[in-house]
Amino acid sequence: CLPANQERFANGKLATVQFHPSAQVVMTAGHDRSVSLFQVKDFNLNPKIQSIYLENFPIYKACFSVDGEQVIATGTHHRMFFVYDMMSGSITPIEKVRGVEERFLRNFEVSPDGSFMLLTGTSGYLHLLSMKTKELVSTMKVNGRCTASAFTPDSSKIYSYSKEGEVFIWDVRSRKCLHKFEDEGCLEGKCVAVSKNNQYVACGSASGVVNLYTTDVCLKENNPKPVKAIMNLVTSATCVTFNPTTEILAVASCEMDEAVKLV
Repeated sequence: CLPANQERFANGKLATVQFHPSAQVVMTAGHDRSVSLFQVKDFNLNPKIQSIYLENFPIYKACFSVDGEQVIATGTHHRMFFVYDMMSGSITPIEKVRGVEERFLRNFEVSPDGSFMLLTGTSGYLHLLSMKTKELVSTMKVNGRCTASAFTPDSSKIYSYSKEGEVFIWDVRSRKCLHKFEDEGCLEGKCVAVSKNNQYVACGSASGVVNLYTTDVCLKENNPKPVKAIMNLVTSATCVTFNPTTEILAVASCEMDEAVKLV
């Protein structure tokens, strides 16, 4: 297979690569301040559809909306974010969300049902925004600093992982904390993922260990035992994700070249 973005390689580090939810399109975005879309056809020709340039805005993360009509992009050192409407071609800066007092907005998640956007703030604050209006719905807070969050597939709960290795489970509707548990042996939490069938939760830590839990145990016990501890990475586990059929877990570290394992 040829590189997906062969018609326009980025001039800086790529921060995001994502497939479109319904079209044969792949998006790349990164530190060269651009978002590019490519058609993925027969793996021999991947023609560029378009690129948009965001001036003075190195991209930290970009993500398609669930309907695939928008791209949301946050910057590396900005309190604003951009919404790119693919239908109209318009780029809308969201300068300030009322009620969100943060110096930087970087990490975020979009709920699988397309209703919410969850912004990870500093000091443990989590800001739940309406995806439709981009206005604040509610703010939640974990003890310590939140490093990663993940929605459950039905969008009813949020798993938030703190730097101190605690996982908080939130009810999206009431915004109340349902339960919290300690990730076994974790010195510093880095990333979290929930499988598409809601059976497993994976927690990746700075030591490179990824713990795999069943969700029913996570909701009941304060110190659950992992079904499996995956030890293959020697540097910090910075990304964990399940494939759509929950048969494969990908674990990766951005601190070393080619540090990707499929379990």
